Amino acid sequence: MYIAILGRQPALGIAELERVHGSDSVEFFSPTSATITTDEFSIARLGGTLKAGRVVAELSGDWRQVSQKIITQYADAWSKYDGKITLGISVYGLDVTPREVQRTGIVLKQRLKGSSASLRLIPNAEAELSSATSHHNKLGLSDNKVELLIVRGKGGKVIVAESIGAQNITAYAKRDQERPKRDAFVGMLPPKLAQIMINLSAAPEHSRILDPFCGTGVILQEAALMGYPVYGTDLSEKMVDYSKVNLEWLANSHHISVTSTIQPGDAMTAVWQQPIDAVVAETYLGQPFSAPPSTSKLGEVRRNCDHILSSFLKNVGTQIKSGTPLCLAIPAWKDANGTFTHLSLVDKLGNLDYERVAFKNVSPLDLLYYREDQIVARELLVLIKK
Repeated sequence: MYIAILGRQPALGIAELERVHGSDSVEFFSPTSATITTDEFSIARLGGTLKAGRVVAELSGDWRQVSQKIITQYADAWSKYDGKITLGISVYGLDVTPREVQRTGIVLKQRLKGSSASLRLIPNAEAELSSATSHHNKLGLSDNKVELLIVRGKGGKVIVAESIGAQNITAYAKRDQERPKRDAFVGMLPPKLAQIMINLSAAPEHSRILDPFCGTGVILQEAALMGYPVYGTDLSEKMVDYSKVNLEWLANSHHISVTSTIQPGDAMTAVWQQPIDAVVAETYLGQPFSAPPSTSKLGEVRRNCDHILSSFLKNVGTQIKSGTPLCLAIPAWKDANGTFTHLSLVDKLGNLDYERVAFKNVSPLDLLYYREDQIVARELLVLIKK
């Protein structure tokens, strides 16, 4: 069994895990973590999981009791180790200070004195190490670079897991910032959100993914890295050129072979080449807002987005087979009270011949990606063509 420490919006992370590992294998352990019953787990392809670890113990009690058990277990296990061990400790959901967490490591280090093992401790600014700290210290990536993930869940159960790694923020930054063609005007889809969307689609391995709003090609890029053949179209020939340049850069910089078709096309009227095995896209999100718009302005923008996206869904629906999966980012608008206004098409998907995918752990309405200061959120629609 594994445990995943979920990202800033846990609903997205656990929905992604359900689609990758199956809903029966995934459940919330705490509000910010999930357990996954599986024999194999990789964090590399998951956008919504910050850290993951292999569960090694299930305990109960307060921090003092948990700490003592950890010290006893690892002092014995590492006493015969010959060499240096780097140790980080991250604690989630327990009432503990960073100093108390650090003290556990110090006591363990003292217990190992006189043995052939030496311990280097990663200092705790907080009870849990940031994913950046874990990544930069390569914790969980080798036997002598260990991070213990200690998580308190519902009912007081405490899981101890040994990390298998954290999100590779260096690779994300490279793919996001070093692409030769970027355009803030058309939106800056984060690579990790693109990963989440591809995983939410549950596109079969090696199937061809269509992005009819490809922009600068972020979804195409992430799908290609996962081994999918990709097909992108965009109304703007400039964006088509940008996607081509960016995919060429990806192939050269990551030393991979990319199978791609990229061409101009209006998503409302385009006739796409076959096959189309899955559709993943950040669609038209309307104009950006720095403050909640007036009721009349919101109504105008909402009607325009509804028209474009309903027309797109009708068009693509005539060109894909029954059972084809889709994951689409569509707009939702947050008001001053934090309430979201959704597109009217969300309530008419059945009339458009689509079925919204249900999740065990979250409502589909929880699949919203946004920052606190954003007015326009990305609502993720996970659909199946009827």
